[in-house]
Amino acid sequence: SLKLECDKLASEKSEMQRHYVMYYEMSYGLNIEMHKQAEIVKRLNGICAQVLPYLSQEHQQQVLGAIERAKQVTAPELNSIIRQQLQAHQLSQLQALALPLTPLPVGLQPPSLPAVSAGTGLLSLSALGSQAHLSKEDKNGHDGDAH
Repeated sequence: SLKLECDKLASEKSEMQRHYVMYYEMSYGLNIEMHKQAEIVKRLNGICAQVLPYLSQEHQQQVLGAIERAKQVTAPELNSIIRQQLQAHQLSQLQALALPLTPLPVGLQPPSLPAVSAGTGLLSLSALGSQAHLSKEDKNGHDGDAH
Protein backbone atom coordinates (compact mmCIF):
# COMPACT_ATOMS: atom_id res chain seq x y z
CA SER A 1 0.00 0.00 0.00
CA LEU A 2 2.82 2.38 0.90
CA LYS A 3 4.71 1.37 -2.25
CA LEU A 4 1.60 2.04 -4.36
CA GLU A 5 1.17 5.47 -2.75
CA CYS A 6 4.84 6.25 -3.38
CA ASP A 7 4.54 5.27 -7.06
CA LYS A 8 1.41 7.37 -7.40
CA LEU A 9 3.15 10.41 -5.91
CA ALA A 10 6.18 9.88 -8.15
CA SER A 11 3.99 9.77 -11.26
CA GLU A 12 2.12 12.90 -10.12
CA LYS A 13 5.45 14.63 -9.55
CA SER A 14 6.71 13.77 -13.02
CA GLU A 15 3.38 14.90 -14.51
CA MET A 16 3.63 18.21 -12.64
CA GLN A 17 7.20 18.65 -13.87
CA ARG A 18 6.06 18.00 -17.44
CA HIS A 19 3.34 20.63 -17.05
CA TYR A 20 5.82 23.07 -15.56
CA VAL A 21 8.21 22.63 -18.50
CA MET A 22 5.34 22.97 -20.97
CA TYR A 23 4.10 26.19 -19.34
CA TYR A 24 7.63 27.54 -19.11
CA GLU A 25 8.19 26.91 -22.82
CA MET A 26 4.86 28.54 -23.67
CA SER A 27 5.68 31.53 -21.48
CA TYR A 28 9.11 31.86 -23.04
CA GLY A 29 7.65 31.63 -26.56
CA LEU A 30 5.02 34.26 -25.78
CA ASN A 31 7.64 36.54 -24.27
CA ILE A 32 9.78 36.24 -27.40
CA GLU A 33 6.72 36.89 -29.58
CA MET A 34 5.79 39.97 -27.55
CA HIS A 35 9.29 41.39 -28.00
CA LYS A 36 9.12 40.61 -31.71
CA GLN A 37 5.74 42.33 -32.02
CA ALA A 38 7.04 45.35 -30.08
CA GLU A 39 9.96 45.62 -32.50
CA ILE A 40 7.59 45.36 -35.49
CA VAL A 41 5.42 48.12 -34.01
CA LYS A 42 8.47 50.32 -33.47
CA ARG A 43 9.61 49.83 -37.08
CA LEU A 44 6.13 50.43 -38.51
CA ASN A 45 5.82 53.61 -36.44
CA GLY A 46 9.17 54.73 -37.87
CA ILE A 47 7.96 54.06 -41.41
CA CYS A 48 4.74 56.00 -40.74
CA ALA A 49 6.74 58.91 -39.32
CA GLN A 50 8.97 58.96 -42.42
CA VAL A 51 6.08 58.81 -44.90
CA LEU A 52 3.68 61.15 -43.09
CA PRO A 53 5.37 64.45 -44.12
CA TYR A 54 4.92 63.55 -47.81
CA LEU A 55 1.13 63.41 -47.46
CA SER A 56 -1.17 66.37 -47.86
CA GLN A 57 -2.28 68.07 -44.65
CA GLU A 58 -5.74 66.48 -44.94
CA HIS A 59 -4.33 62.99 -45.42
CA GLN A 60 -1.86 63.52 -42.58
CA GLN A 61 -4.76 64.23 -40.23
CA GLN A 62 -6.66 61.17 -41.49
CA VAL A 63 -3.62 58.91 -41.02
CA LEU A 64 -2.89 60.28 -37.55
CA GLY A 65 -6.54 59.72 -36.60
CA ALA A 66 -6.46 56.17 -37.98
CA ILE A 67 -3.25 55.44 -36.07
CA GLU A 68 -4.77 56.71 -32.82
CA ARG A 69 -7.94 54.65 -33.38
CA ALA A 70 -5.80 51.57 -34.10
CA LYS A 71 -4.18 51.99 -30.68
CA GLN A 72 -7.56 51.97 -28.91
CA VAL A 73 -8.22 48.23 -28.64
CA THR A 74 -10.94 47.43 -26.12
CA ALA A 75 -11.39 44.27 -24.06
CA PRO A 76 -14.60 43.27 -25.93
CA GLU A 77 -12.75 43.62 -29.26
CA LEU A 78 -9.93 41.42 -27.95
CA ASN A 79 -12.43 38.84 -26.70
CA SER A 80 -14.13 38.80 -30.09
CA ILE A 81 -10.79 38.41 -31.89
CA ILE A 82 -9.70 35.60 -29.57
CA ARG A 83 -13.06 33.86 -30.03
CA GLN A 84 -12.73 34.08 -33.83
CA GLN A 85 -9.17 32.74 -33.67
CA LEU A 86 -10.24 29.86 -31.43
CA GLN A 87 -13.11 28.96 -33.76
CA ALA A 88 -10.77 29.02 -36.78
CA HIS A 89 -8.32 26.79 -34.93
CA GLN A 90 -11.05 24.34 -33.91
CA LEU A 91 -12.37 24.28 -37.48
CA SER A 92 -8.92 23.46 -38.85
CA GLN A 93 -8.62 20.64 -36.30
CA LEU A 94 -12.00 19.24 -37.33
CA GLN A 95 -11.01 19.43 -40.98
CA ALA A 96 -7.80 17.57 -40.19
CA LEU A 97 -9.81 14.81 -38.52
CA ALA A 98 -12.15 14.60 -41.50
CA LEU A 99 -9.35 14.06 -44.03
CA PRO A 100 -9.66 10.72 -45.81
CA LEU A 101 -7.33 8.04 -44.55
CA THR A 102 -7.08 6.41 -47.97
CA PRO A 103 -4.11 7.31 -50.15
CA LEU A 104 -4.69 10.19 -52.54
CA PRO A 105 -4.47 9.60 -56.30
CA VAL A 106 -1.09 10.34 -57.85
CA GLY A 107 -0.61 14.06 -58.42
CA LEU A 108 -3.07 15.21 -55.75
CA GLN A 109 -1.65 16.97 -52.73
CA PRO A 110 -3.40 16.87 -49.36
CA PRO A 111 -4.72 20.24 -48.25
CA SER A 112 -2.15 22.00 -46.12
CA LEU A 113 -3.23 23.03 -42.68
CA PRO A 114 -1.64 26.04 -41.01
CA ALA A 115 0.74 25.22 -38.20
CA VAL A 116 -0.57 26.88 -35.07
CA SER A 117 1.96 27.91 -32.46
CA ALA A 118 1.98 30.67 -29.90
CA GLY A 119 3.76 32.89 -32.40
CA THR A 120 1.47 32.32 -35.34
CA GLY A 121 -1.52 32.56 -33.05
CA LEU A 122 -0.46 35.98 -31.87
CA LEU A 123 0.35 37.08 -35.38
CA SER A 124 -3.07 35.94 -36.48
CA LEU A 125 -4.64 37.76 -33.58
CA SER A 126 -2.82 40.96 -34.47
CA ALA A 127 -3.85 40.60 -38.12
CA LEU A 128 -7.44 39.89 -37.13
CA GLY A 129 -7.35 42.84 -34.78
CA SER A 130 -6.30 45.25 -37.49
CA GLN A 131 -8.88 43.79 -39.90
CA ALA A 132 -11.64 44.04 -37.32
CA HIS A 133 -10.68 47.60 -36.49
CA LEU A 134 -10.53 48.62 -40.16
CA SER A 135 -13.87 47.00 -40.96
CA LYS A 136 -15.39 48.77 -37.96
CA GLU A 137 -14.04 52.08 -39.30
CA ASP A 138 -15.56 51.36 -42.70
CA LYS A 139 -18.95 50.64 -41.13
CA ASN A 140 -18.77 53.82 -39.07
CA GLY A 141 -17.76 55.84 -42.14
CA HIS A 142 -14.74 57.50 -40.53
CA ASP A 143 -12.43 57.26 -43.53
CA GLY A 144 -15.07 56.78 -46.17
CA ASP A 145 -14.60 58.88 -49.30
CA ALA A 146 -11.55 61.04 -48.64
CA HIS A 147 -9.12 58.69 -50.44
